[in-house]
Amino acid sequence: MSMIHKFSMNGYNIVLDVNGGAVHVLDDVAYDLLDFYKEKSKEEILEILKSKYQEEKINEAYEEILNLEKEGLLYTEDTYQYHPSFVHREPVVKALCLNVAHDCNLKCKYCFAAQGDFGGEKELMSFEVGKAAIDYLIANSGSRKNLEIDFFGGEPLMNFEVVKQLVDYGRSVEKDYNKNIRFTITTNGVLLNDEIIDYINENMHNVVLSLDGRKEVNDNMRPTLNDKGSYDITLPRFKKLVEKRSKDKYYYIRGTFTRDNLDFSKDVMHFADLGFKLTSVEPVVGDESNPYALREEDLPKIFEEYENLL
Repeated sequence: MSMIHKFSMNGYNIVLDVNGGAVHVLDDVAYDLLDFYKEKSKEEILEILKSKYQEEKINEAYEEILNLEKEGLLYTEDTYQYHPSFVHREPVVKALCLNVAHDCNLKCKYCFAAQGDFGGEKELMSFEVGKAAIDYLIANSGSRKNLEIDFFGGEPLMNFEVVKQLVDYGRSVEKDYNKNIRFTITTNGVLLNDEIIDYINENMHNVVLSLDGRKEVNDNMRPTLNDKGSYDITLPRFKKLVEKRSKDKYYYIRGTFTRDNLDFSKDVMHFADLGFKLTSVEPVVGDESNPYALREEDLPKIFEEYENLL
């Protein structure tokens, strides 16, 4: 199936050929013509667009699109889905997300996990359950060598001893099965200390550090259990972790923007000013009844903020 994606930015009409990866900058005529190219005949397209553009320009644009398609630069087919290695592949498991803690030491307003317990009882994963999960991953990974395990929650550092035991277990069995397990962890940073920072930097291929941006933005959405701000607690610990982390190991600051900070490009720049090189700020997910939820009328401002980051 062929597919294209169109969008305009900073005065440019941009078209991405999804399957082939080619990117094109088109004039207005060709850009508008694409809306009808696959569904209408050339004569029908001329009739539709002649009130807006000269017939000569429409014909030129049509030939341009036709040539791009013939050259394999536009509307390319997804041939990979028909390749024998894909069609006859055996399904395998390549990654696990282990919720090692159904508990948390923050109470973020937008938390999909209902402040860590996912709407159930607060509890911590046992080593036995985690071990069984690792065994399942290895047993169902087929010939795939590189596997991933992400420690998640809630707040996974509330179950730090089990995290360490599971990393040790994974390391003890990966060579027996010719596997390479890459461990990652997502943390709010409250429990970080020198010991935990050193352990994470030595054993975690990736670490995701949850922080929403400027102090007032973060503290509005990510309060502690006693309704205090968490920014001043977590930021110094995140900075220490990143400063001590070797360059060959990945990390990123992971923030969430809501209706309360539609100017989220300022939060991205705030992270940069603090010295963080890798950031990801993503839209909140939530019911529109929540005051912080994004709404359709917010989209123009959101698009503007993304453009500000280019």
